[in-house]
Amino acid sequence: MFPVESISHTEVLEVSQSGAARHLTLDRPEALNTFDTQLQEELRAAVDAAARDDSVRCVVLTGRGRAFSAGADLSLDDLGPDTRLAPRTEEELRMRYNPTVRMLRTMDKPVIAAVNGSAVGLGCALAMACDQVVASETAWFSLAFAKVGLTLDAGASLLIGARIGIGRATRMAMLGAKVDATTAQTWGMVDEVVPGDQLLKRASSLADMLAAGPTGAFAATKRSLNIALLGKLDATFESEVAEQSALVDAADFREGVAAFAERRNPTFTGH
Repeated sequence: MFPVESISHTEVLEVSQSGAARHLTLDRPEALNTFDTQLQEELRAAVDAAARDDSVRCVVLTGRGRAFSAGADLSLDDLGPDTRLAPRTEEELRMRYNPTVRMLRTMDKPVIAAVNGSAVGLGCALAMACDQVVASETAWFSLAFAKVGLTLDAGASLLIGARIGIGRATRMAMLGAKVDATTAQTWGMVDEVVPGDQLLKRASSLADMLAAGPTGAFAATKRSLNIALLGKLDATFESEVAEQSALVDAADFREGVAAFAERRNPTFTGH
């Protein structure tokens, strides 16, 4: 194990380095590490910086507290009957979410997700974008988009399907069920499951092993696997942007958000 050097620590993201492994820790524990604009921007910048830094040979992504990430922040206080969310949604996906996921997949360095708790929606997509997923025994995964009248985004349509197949991906997307860590490992979503108090130690150990390996060969492997299995990622991003941008201005999304805030079951109409 190498000593940990702090690089930066803001209100929402901690960046540190141990040896040649860069650690990115989502740090909004009181909000279950949901993504507000600040976290969107800072994570994209941190991922980009790690990809460009020659001192970094492996990246670890994790969350602080009891969640890896519960996805997008749905506290839309300014959501009125005439508010159009499509422009904001398109901007978030094109300028922040999708570039972050693309960089995790395409950077010439291995990326490890250390999933410490719930990984929901965008949080699940981010974990699936990583090369290896190590999960705590208490971690769980969910694609909860449909519960608020939305569809998959941030590449989840392809990333989840590539790991678990269309049947299981469809079930997760449409029913929004929780998938526990053991089931996720059986399905292929998770590569290792460890006790919670061993998660960061195991992720760090794996990161050190990968950082000491032939990173040029690892980069070539990522490129080949991306072409073979994820060659339509950019097309998936475009499809998701179009579909999600239409859904965020539909009545069902407003009903879904209202029901979520009021802790009740939504009444969807399909409009």
